[in-house]
Amino acid sequence: MCLDLLYSLLHQDPVERPGEMGLKHRKGRRKDKDSPTPPAQEESKRYLEDTCIKERVTDADFFRLVSLPQSLDYNEWLATHAISFFNHVNLVYGVVSEYCTSETCSTMSGPGNVQFLWYDDKGKKYKYSAPQYVDIVTTNIQREISDETVFPTKYGQTFPSAFESTVKKIHKYLFHVLAHIYHVHYSDFVTLQMHGHLNSLFTHFMVFNIKFDLLEEKDYEVVQDLLKGLMQLLPDPNQNEGKENTAPSTDKDSNCVKMEVSPTHI
Repeated sequence: MCLDLLYSLLHQDPVERPGEMGLKHRKGRRKDKDSPTPPAQEESKRYLEDTCIKERVTDADFFRLVSLPQSLDYNEWLATHAISFFNHVNLVYGVVSEYCTSETCSTMSGPGNVQFLWYDDKGKKYKYSAPQYVDIVTTNIQREISDETVFPTKYGQTFPSAFESTVKKIHKYLFHVLAHIYHVHYSDFVTLQMHGHLNSLFTHFMVFNIKFDLLEEKDYEVVQDLLKGLMQLLPDPNQNEGKENTAPSTDKDSNCVKMEVSPTHI
């Protein structure tokens, strides 16, 4: 089902460019999830421009790269990627963290001016500025991945029964950070000539999440145009059905695309 969704994205009509989408992609959004505020003017989506969306730092076959290798435990595969994606999202946010302030980013916004809210353990929602939100996300994820009862690292330890749900929550918040970067700071990445790294990371992240149903479609509807454009640049995923990923071509210490970025942390 996941590969079918990706395949359908590849064969839809060409991605709509800025100015063509209007407000239609904001219809039907859950009221308690995000709080869309109509923008004062038409939203600019530079990341959809041909010269920008085609930039990437690798031609890796992400569909094969994310496939669960034979005999590898599913939870181990999730854990490895959750930690790696967290570190890489941390890196890309560090590129623009000095431009993301309470003054410039008073809300944690994404494409369509959707506002991402933080929910505590009791379900109470909070509205924070983007840097506050990212700081809370980072602190909470770091605590989770450092907890041996949640992310076991010693031989013989077992993963908790709700581990997949934990990874889903982590990836949902990482997605919010990436969506904010694309919405507000993409031009900064273009200026720094780092947008190829961002595009590659986001593509890898989304292919993995859709492959293993870690994000619901309603979670990433705000970047559907971006996702469609990026997927159209990849090979047909159905060509890889039935192939085992026995030796993914990744960095030695990471399952993500290698990024030459100074280690500025959130």
